[in-house]
Amino acid sequence: MDSGTQADGRVLPERWQGLGAVAGLAAGFAGLCVAELAAAAVRPESSPVTAVGGVVVDRTPTAVKDWAIRQFGTADKPVLIAGVVVLLAGVAVVAGMLAVRWRPAGVAVAFGFGMLGAAAALSRPDAGPKDALPSLAGGTAAAAVLLMLATALVRPRPDWWPAGARGAWALDRRGFGRVLAATVAVSAAAGLAGRRLGAFGSAGATASRDAVRLPPPASPAAPVPAGADLRLPGLSPFVTPNRDFYRVDTALVVPRVDADTWSLRIHGEGVSRPLTLGFAELLARPLVERDITLACVSNEVGGPYVGNARWLGVPLAELLREAGVRPPSAGGPADQLVARSVDGMTLGTPVETVMDGRDALLAVGMNGEPLPFTHGFPVRMVVPGLYGYVSACKWLRELRLTTFAQYDAYWVRHGWAERALVKTQTRIDTPRPFAKPAPGRVAVAGVAWAQHRGIERVEVRVDGGPWRQARLAAADGVDTWRQWVWEWEAEPGSHTLEARATDGTGTPQTGMRTGTVPDGATGWHTVTVRVADRSA
Repeated sequence: MDSGTQADGRVLPERWQGLGAVAGLAAGFAGLCVAELAAAAVRPESSPVTAVGGVVVDRTPTAVKDWAIRQFGTADKPVLIAGVVVLLAGVAVVAGMLAVRWRPAGVAVAFGFGMLGAAAALSRPDAGPKDALPSLAGGTAAAAVLLMLATALVRPRPDWWPAGARGAWALDRRGFGRVLAATVAVSAAAGLAGRRLGAFGSAGATASRDAVRLPPPASPAAPVPAGADLRLPGLSPFVTPNRDFYRVDTALVVPRVDADTWSLRIHGEGVSRPLTLGFAELLARPLVERDITLACVSNEVGGPYVGNARWLGVPLAELLREAGVRPPSAGGPADQLVARSVDGMTLGTPVETVMDGRDALLAVGMNGEPLPFTHGFPVRMVVPGLYGYVSACKWLRELRLTTFAQYDAYWVRHGWAERALVKTQTRIDTPRPFAKPAPGRVAVAGVAWAQHRGIERVEVRVDGGPWRQARLAAADGVDTWRQWVWEWEAEPGSHTLEARATDGTGTPQTGMRTGTVPDGATGWHTVTVRVADRSA
C-alpha cells in the first residue's frame, strides 16, 4: 500500500494528499481574499498579485516582454496576472500536501510566500512601508487557515492504538468539509468586501473626472481637411476612437488619480523657479489643441500599436521656460527631462526636442473629453515625433531636469535606446493577410506615418515587381498619419503585396528588416493574399 509518513513515524495513506491539496488551495484563496481586503485600505497596487506581477515584469528579459506584447497584445496583463495566480495556486497545493504530512512545514510555506509578496511590494519604485501589509496579512491568514484545515482533516487515533499501525491517523471528511465550506464562504465575503472597498476608494477619482469641464482651446486645431479620411472598408479611421486607442504600459492596475488632489512638480538642474501646479491651475492656462499620432516602439512592422487623436493640453516648452529652463543649445545644463508617473514609471525625453518648437503637450483631453483613466487621466505627456517610451508618460506627477549621463530611465535600464525618433512606417490595412479577394479591381489601402516629418509618398508593389505610387489622402499636418490607397487589378493566384513610404524630407523607408529593440522596427510591410479563380 502506497503511504506517506508523518513526522512521528506514523503511516498516512497517500490518497489523503489530494484533500491536503484542496486544503492548501482553500488556504491560498483565503490569503488572497484577505490581502485584497487589506489592499483596499492601503492602495490597489499593494495587492500581492499586483506586486509579484510587477516584479515579474521588471525581471523579465526584454525579448520575452516583446514576444508577450506580440502574442497577447493588450491582453498581456490579464495573461500575466493569470500566470501569477496559477503560481500562487501551485505553492498553495504544495503547502497543503506538506501540512497533511507535517503541519509546521506547510504552515511555514504558506506564511513564507506572504513574506515574498511583502518583499515584492516593498521593491516597487513608489512603495512605502504600508505596501507590505496586505501580503503579510494574506500570508498570516493563509497559514492560520491551513493549520485549521489540516487539523480538521487528519485527527490522531487514541493513544492505545498501535504505533505505526494502519489507520493510526483518522480522516474526518465530514468535519473537514464543514470547515472547508465555512472557510471558502468567509474568504469570498472578504474578497468581495475588498473589491467593493476598492471601488469606493476610486469613486473620488471617477467623480473628479466626471466633474471636469474642459475649457475651449486658446489655439484650436484646424478642422480635419476634407479627404483626409478615405472611409474605405477595412481601413483604419483617420481619428482613432478612445476605446480603440492602443495601450502598452507596465501598470497591472490602472492608476485612478483624483484630479482634485493631483499636483505636478517641475524641478531639477537648470530650474531657477521650481513649479508645483494643480489640475485646476493647468486648466486655467491657455490650452492648445492638436492632432498628433502616437506610436509604440514595441510595434512590429505592420503592427497595431499606433493611433491618431486630437489632444488638448498645455504647451510643455512654455512651462519649462517659466521654470527657467534653457535647452542645451542655449546653454542649459540639463539635456534630459525625466517624467515620473504616480506608479513610479520613469521616461526620459531630450530637453532639446521638447523645446524645439514642436507641439509637445501636457495633455488633459483626448478626442474632446478628459483623458480616459487607461490613457493617463488627469495629465499625460504627448511629444510628436518620439516613440512613447521616451515621451508619452501617463498619470504624470513629476518632471525632473537632469542629464542622460546621470540617469537612466526605466526602459533604458531594460535595454532600449536613450533616444528614439519615430521611424518612417507604412501599414497595409486592407486586404488583410490571407484574404481571398475576387479577381478584378481591389483597393489596397493603409496608413503611413513619420511624425514631425510628414509623408510625401507611398508606393506598393506586387510579387516583387515595379513600385506603383499610391494615392495619398489629404494631409493634416506633419504630426499625423496619412491614409493612402492603390487600385490593383488582381489576377487569380497567390500574390505578395508590399508597401513603402517616403517621409517629408524625401528619405524613403528602409526595406531592411530589424526587430523592435533597441529603438523601433524597420522593414516593409508584406501581405500575402490568394485571389480566387474567375470561374469560382
